[in-house]
Amino acid sequence: MSKVEQLVVLGATGSIGLSTLDVVSRNPERFAVFALAAGKNAEKMAELCIAHQPKFAVMADQHAAKALQHLLTNSTCKTEVLAGIEAMSELAAHVDVDAVMSAIVGAAGLLPTLSAVEAGKKVLLANKESLVMSGQLFIDKVKQHGATLLPIDSEHNAIFQCMPASLQTASGLLADHGVSKILLTGSGGPFLTRDLATLPSVTVAEAVAHPNWSMGQKISVDSATMMNKGLEFIEAKWLFNCHASDIEVVIHPQSIIHSMVQYKDGSVLAQMGNPDMRTPIAHALAFPERVDAGVKPLDFSQMADFTFTKPDYARYPNLKLAIDACEMGQGATTTVNAANEIAVAAFLGGQIGFTDIYRVNAETLNATQNINVQTLDEILACDQAARLKATEFVKRGIN
Repeated sequence: MSKVEQLVVLGATGSIGLSTLDVVSRNPERFAVFALAAGKNAEKMAELCIAHQPKFAVMADQHAAKALQHLLTNSTCKTEVLAGIEAMSELAAHVDVDAVMSAIVGAAGLLPTLSAVEAGKKVLLANKESLVMSGQLFIDKVKQHGATLLPIDSEHNAIFQCMPASLQTASGLLADHGVSKILLTGSGGPFLTRDLATLPSVTVAEAVAHPNWSMGQKISVDSATMMNKGLEFIEAKWLFNCHASDIEVVIHPQSIIHSMVQYKDGSVLAQMGNPDMRTPIAHALAFPERVDAGVKPLDFSQMADFTFTKPDYARYPNLKLAIDACEMGQGATTTVNAANEIAVAAFLGGQIGFTDIYRVNAETLNATQNINVQTLDEILACDQAARLKATEFVKRGIN
């Protein structure tokens, strides 16, 4: 019998974290929870600690950690409670840990994820910002430390599954393995057919109501603007060692085909499944084997049709901005990601309108172009500078 893999879940209380724990609970002979990490939701974390009995639980700050400790005081749970990014990073690199699920949303996930990479762990990457912010640095560290990097985003996991085995286990140029193009699919979000003139009046409730996926607020807004697809575009460039010109975005509203790989001989391989994140999570957890994910298979007799269109950049200017940033380089992608986090938070907080998200992102990039970043300190400084600049634009109320 194979060894039970010890797992750290970064972002345990979010949708990816909860889906991961669901898959783990279905396969107790294969996986066990070593540590859970989350932001400030102590109530949900207490539930998870009691259910999964991890050795450690880490909250983002001392206040949340104390709240969690209080909630666990009268329970049978023996979980040790810690606080802060440093504790998350230490646990991600712990000698007893086999795999780390990186599912903290945003730039906050970078340092713990890099810690897991530097410890040579199997890293299940759902935090796309890690690659968007630090692509070359991140990939170089994966190679240097012998870590295993497996993509969790449904699109990147689909591309990975459609790649030839020679590329799944080793890096190389796509063309050398017969691949001609990556086809990155996206649903188009809730505003695929909405009148463009009405987009400035989009409400938060409308923006977070994704037609196919259940996600957190930030990612839901990113899906509505298609910045999410732009960030995935940048992530794909690094994950699959390719150029921006090797990737094409395709709108597929049904979200059944999660992405495709086109080969030189005219073949196109597509990965399909119901829109449920437990499928890519289970695939990566057990790779190269397969385990139960709790997801129903597709019933092809119930499918009406598949439709595909090109993205309209007038509707999705954030997508074009991210692709342009990808071609400009690391400083640009770090800047756009940071600006977008500020802009989306401002929209969710009622400070700016929906279409102002693009304006903040574009103005921030325009104000900070041609930044050459290579080291981690330079990347973090670039990220911070972009946040300050974006915050200025939010406060100024761009006209």
